[in-house]
Amino acid sequence: MTSPAPTPWLLRWQGVLANTPAGPLSSRMPLVAGVVLCALMAGLPLVTRAGLSLLILASGLLWLVWALRTPARGLSPINGWLLVVLALAVLATGFSPVPAAAAKGLLKLLSYMAVYALMRQLLAAAPVWWDRIVVALLAGELVTSVIGLRQLYANTSELARWADPNSVASGTVRIYSTLENPNLLGGYLLPILPLAIVALLRWPGLARKLYALASLVLGASALVLTYSRGAWMGMVASLAVIGLLLAIRQTQTWPLLWRRLFPLLLLGGGALILVLLVTQVEPLRVRAMSLLVGREDSSNNFRINVWLAALDMIRDRPWLGIGPGNTAFNLIYPLYQQPKFNALSTYSIPLELAVEAGIPGLLAGIGLALASIRAGLAQWRQSGVLALPCLASVAVIAGLMVQGLTDTIFFRPEVQLIAWFCLATLAAAPASGRGTDRP
Repeated sequence: MTSPAPTPWLLRWQGVLANTPAGPLSSRMPLVAGVVLCALMAGLPLVTRAGLSLLILASGLLWLVWALRTPARGLSPINGWLLVVLALAVLATGFSPVPAAAAKGLLKLLSYMAVYALMRQLLAAAPVWWDRIVVALLAGELVTSVIGLRQLYANTSELARWADPNSVASGTVRIYSTLENPNLLGGYLLPILPLAIVALLRWPGLARKLYALASLVLGASALVLTYSRGAWMGMVASLAVIGLLLAIRQTQTWPLLWRRLFPLLLLGGGALILVLLVTQVEPLRVRAMSLLVGREDSSNNFRINVWLAALDMIRDRPWLGIGPGNTAFNLIYPLYQQPKFNALSTYSIPLELAVEAGIPGLLAGIGLALASIRAGLAQWRQSGVLALPCLASVAVIAGLMVQGLTDTIFFRPEVQLIAWFCLATLAAAPASGRGTDRP
């Protein structure tokens, strides 16, 4: 009989209060944590930044209390990579040319990690909260989508400020709902769609399924009408991944020939529908074709100039970067920017990681993504309570990675916290896949 793996020294502080008498909060920790997390996820597009900050702070404090009373259970690959990311962020902050500004970014990263830790702890202790958190997330998404779709029938003067007259897609009406930015709205809706698909498949009862279906249809419609090209590409990638994974999962008992043909036919049919939509619907065609005109499109030209400046920043500080956070970026980027091309970020997640923490930071981000995908794919043959949610999480990661090639909307809390939820789902899923796949 093999002895359990020793607890890493970094985690040995957890559980130091495990033998103390439990108070009223400790005995109700899953309920309190679940309510706070549901409020946080439902309020992402609706609550002010100050409100989100309070909910994030509450989540961090709850996790700290819970961790002090619960011994650590070892270090999973996902958590290991997260510690590497955190360690590099600390080093990058210490060696940053603007350490005070970088410290703000480090504090923000720590707060998001605390929310992740609480989510992981809750899902590991009570997986039924995955469904409740998704219910809350879909509630916020439904309200946001309806408000966005209503903008199509309201005064378009406000929407016109997102129509770039220098773009080949000038005059396109783009909705933005409560988030005041169509790209941010698209980034917020993008990771929710695979979660809605899995909720539709796994929730029992007609009312619950209709709720998930309405969230899926309205969310997808609103995402399309943001005319965010990055969100479009991410949606295509995430829906293709979730469709392929579910097809492979559902056809395990089919004859070998059909097991191989059906996923290919599914992808081919999806590609055909996509081509028909792009070629036959003029607004979609114009917006999609703007990807191919290079610098002739003002948005493309802007991003290319920012990317070139970001490469210069990486060249000058390749090992530990300038430190985490947009505050540090805003202080250093003006030294590299081309005239009239000021920016708040690099508009590319790989470049952002390399700018903030150097090449090691980029490699750590890639390692975390690969470990997460590996953990999710390990669940596709399982029937555990988090098996289907893990497949949805893999699709979310795929979609955000595609969108993140040309945008950094991911770093906004409305998007990033949903990604942390998916990461927590993957980290909380048991490797053996025990249990049944029901809420």
